[in-house]
Amino acid sequence: MKHSKIFQALALSTFIAIGSVHAADDHGGEVKPQPYVAGKTVTKAVQASITPEKAIEILKAGNQRFASGKSIKQDYKKQVQQTALGQYPLASVVACIDSRSAPEQVFNTGVGEIFDARVAGNTVNEDILGSLEYAAKVAGSRAIVVLGHTSCGAIKGACDNVKMGNLTGLLDKLMPAVNATKTDGDRNSKNHAFVHDVTEENIKLTVQKIRDMSPILKEMEEQGKIKIVGAMYDVATAKVTWY
Repeated sequence: MKHSKIFQALALSTFIAIGSVHAADDHGGEVKPQPYVAGKTVTKAVQASITPEKAIEILKAGNQRFASGKSIKQDYKKQVQQTALGQYPLASVVACIDSRSAPEQVFNTGVGEIFDARVAGNTVNEDILGSLEYAAKVAGSRAIVVLGHTSCGAIKGACDNVKMGNLTGLLDKLMPAVNATKTDGDRNSKNHAFVHDVTEENIKLTVQKIRDMSPILKEMEEQGKIKIVGAMYDVATAKVTWY
């Protein structure tokens, strides 16, 4: 057991060290920050200039472009070539699998700009938390956004207490939000206001769950290295509301 713990500690230190090297320039020196430009590939120099607050501002601006029909055209072929040897995303997004709410489109981002973890109901488990820890601690992502959306099928399923195969266990993770939400009307998916409020509550509970279940991410947020926030995408207007 003692040797196992020593091995785990060495493995973690090596993992973090790789991330430190990843953040340096190609010659191992200090990166000279360069400003972010929408539509341009995010390099390690650009990532070095981005604060957690700036990362969220970039996502907000991207959504404003998308919602207004003024999205910047991305040169995906060029971005693929420029990111082939490394990635330097500015944020991580925990989103639902809903086909209408793809974060890259919602925030008008290009290749290599955001990490994207998607699961019905935009909840988290150990695998997603581990992915977020890698994204922040090793790859330098500056923000974590829990992105829910209106008219969410998973939330509706939880409100109706649906039981169906493996979906049953997934919807169980959304039940704390259902149980915590008050309403004067029916407690099912026919009550649209109830569904909206449950969706909002689920976003907030997931944000808190990230802090509670990941000491690494909680510490990084307390140190000002990242921000963890919630947001809701409106599938009818394409606009994101932030919490």
